[in-house]
Amino acid sequence: MTTTPDLLIRARRAAFNRAIADGDTAAIGPILARDCVMVTGTDSAVIAGRNAQVMVWRREFASPHRLVYERVPATIIASPVEPIALEQGEWRGVEKGADTPTASGIYTAKWREVGGQWVIEAEIFITLG
Repeated sequence: MTTTPDLLIRARRAAFNRAIADGDTAAIGPILARDCVMVTGTDSAVIAGRNAQVMVWRREFASPHRLVYERVPATIIASPVEPIALEQGEWRGVEKGADTPTASGIYTAKWREVGGQWVIEAEIFITLG
């Protein structure tokens, strides 16, 4: 049975969200491409590379008032000619133990299939709330 890129990427996104909720940097690393890039939502900071992102997450997880971020994909479009896909959706950050988001917005992520696994090559966020 062949699984579609949409389902595989949604499963990887769910694993990424779970890793953030659990504060598990070891689970985040394999979901990121080696040379991935993230542009943050509020200050447009550019975080380049898997190691840099894992370090940012490690600092975030150590904060006593850390936010638990969740990305919720609305659409995933796979390229018919290359092993790449684009994910778009909404994100929110909720302080651990709270229910109301502290920050939220929309995001876009570019994925690439490498060695049979989908990895995030780029993410860009915009803060709307």
